[in-house]
Amino acid sequence: MSVVIWSAGRLHAADDLVVRGVDHGLTVGDGAFETCAVYGGRAFALTRHLARLGRSARGLGLPEPDEDEVRTAVDAVLGALPDAGRLRVTYTGGPGPLGSNRLAPDEQRPTVLVLAGPAVRSETSRAVRVPWVRNERSAVAGLKTTSYAENVVALARAQEQGADEAVLANTVGRLCEGTASNVLVERDGRLVTPPLSSGCLAGITRELVLEWGADAGLPVAEEDLAYDVLDEVVAGAAHLTLTGSIRNVSPVVRLDGTEVAAGELSLEVQRLFEQRAALDVDP
Repeated sequence: MSVVIWSAGRLHAADDLVVRGVDHGLTVGDGAFETCAVYGGRAFALTRHLARLGRSARGLGLPEPDEDEVRTAVDAVLGALPDAGRLRVTYTGGPGPLGSNRLAPDEQRPTVLVLAGPAVRSETSRAVRVPWVRNERSAVAGLKTTSYAENVVALARAQEQGADEAVLANTVGRLCEGTASNVLVERDGRLVTPPLSSGCLAGITRELVLEWGADAGLPVAEEDLAYDVLDEVVAGAAHLTLTGSIRNVSPVVRLDGTEVAAGELSLEVQRLFEQRAALDVDP
């Protein structure tokens, strides 16, 4: 399967040149993005993703993207590639100076790119701990920005160890998130995820798990957790699950090279998510 790109009002092939060399998203990572799963030619939870894209843009100090333009672009790429598994919307500061400073507001011309392409999903995940941390007091904490170098380095470390995700603490030793996922820990009959104050991203799948879990009467909630709770997972006294737009709800079956079991509540939430997602593509 190929990749289809929408830029500047029309479709492009994967090898077309569509971004200027002075785009601020390219030179300094000044931008935000969203990734959606695609089911049957439709982007899942698109409304929630576009709302978060707007929040990220505001947090960066960029003008909000034109939602109608983005939705038109989404329809175009998915119309051209209806069997896509993934949709990505990238929104950057557009052409700008070579330094971190931006052009004056009336001179800014943000760049919008919408891409559709393949996705590989797995019902389970393998994770490792890494020595780097999230800064919960960062100027961009909780924003989904294109400045992803930290994630690239951490994920490369995980892949070197045969895993597909790295799980990070924050600067005060609390459990935070994965490079491209939120985390849930099952113990004592409850499934809990770190609060947004930990510095983690307000994941869309995480949000839906909390909402749908509550609707179903399941003990799913936010709770501050120490990073060393992962020792309990390795020891078999707790269970770890990852959530994300492509992996959905994915129990971890290997942590730091040790085989671990998926929790019963985690598997129940995984089934619940699949059932609810099948009923409504834009919840």
